[in-house]
Amino acid sequence: MITDKFGRPLQDLRISIIDRCNFRCTYCMPKEIFGKDFAFMPKEQLLSFEEIERLAKNFVELGIRKIRLTGGEPLLRRDLPVLIEQLARLHDLEDIALTTNGFLLGALANKLKDAGLHRVNVSLDALDDRAFKEINDSGVGPARILRGITKAQEAGLEVKVNMVVKKGMNDSQIVPMASYFKEQGITLRYIEFMDVGQTNGWDFSKVITKKEILEELCKHFSLEPVEPNYIGEVAKRYRYAGTSTEVGFITSVSESFCSTCTRARVAADGKVYTCLFSEGGFDFRELLRTGKSDEEIKTAIMNIWNSREDRYSDERTEESAKNKKKIEMSYIGG
Repeated sequence: MITDKFGRPLQDLRISIIDRCNFRCTYCMPKEIFGKDFAFMPKEQLLSFEEIERLAKNFVELGIRKIRLTGGEPLLRRDLPVLIEQLARLHDLEDIALTTNGFLLGALANKLKDAGLHRVNVSLDALDDRAFKEINDSGVGPARILRGITKAQEAGLEVKVNMVVKKGMNDSQIVPMASYFKEQGITLRYIEFMDVGQTNGWDFSKVITKKEILEELCKHFSLEPVEPNYIGEVAKRYRYAGTSTEVGFITSVSESFCSTCTRARVAADGKVYTCLFSEGGFDFRELLRTGKSDEEIKTAIMNIWNSREDRYSDERTEESAKNKKKIEMSYIGG
């Protein structure tokens, strides 16, 4: 087991496979920044499927057991099921998951499942048509996303729904979302509005904390806490009393979980990051394309993780959140 300077093991890997997205969510890729003239990565800068597979294989040989594919919007990457098939063949890899906005999920759900995908996390921030269209700024209503969720369930994929909560944006949707997904038996996870990147206009006054959301939910539902499944589990989990359906909270702002963070991240261009709030990464595309051996690649991974001392959310202040340079969510993946 590889550990960092605080004794945190390397267990989970998130791989961003594309920096493009077909939504322009105001808290992630605001249209005034990511407009029609924005220069996304050309194809040759993206890791190929073969390069992703090789890098993932080296991480798995060092102890990674779970991989999540992200973006941008990963379903925009052509022939994605081919990559999933390649990853599914990796010895000792136990779980392959995907985070998506759900727009293309209905059309691809069966192919993804057949290729070896286990789970999907679908981002959906409101059930109200007008509110959701304002958030994604792309004219897409929630009905299409809900159809995609149904198709994913029918294909046999485990589904969870992620809702970023921002004051004044969608706080009116906290209870309606809980009611709907409780009835569907689908886990809903509330994500505190985070200061990822430089373009989403974050400040603490726009954060609705887990404590506030939970207090609101408890006015309508009986909830009981659930013990973590494993060390490094990010979500604070609760169960609706008398059911097996859960609701969770990602509390990066109000209750940081740096002390148990076990994740490494690979950006679409092959840079490896040891924190979502990193300023810079380590270029593994160069290693992959200049004939370095697998042993050299594994040694580089070990050196990076052994030197890791990230704990940004533990140390966050209003000043650091505004002044620290951070890479964009659409580049590094959620």
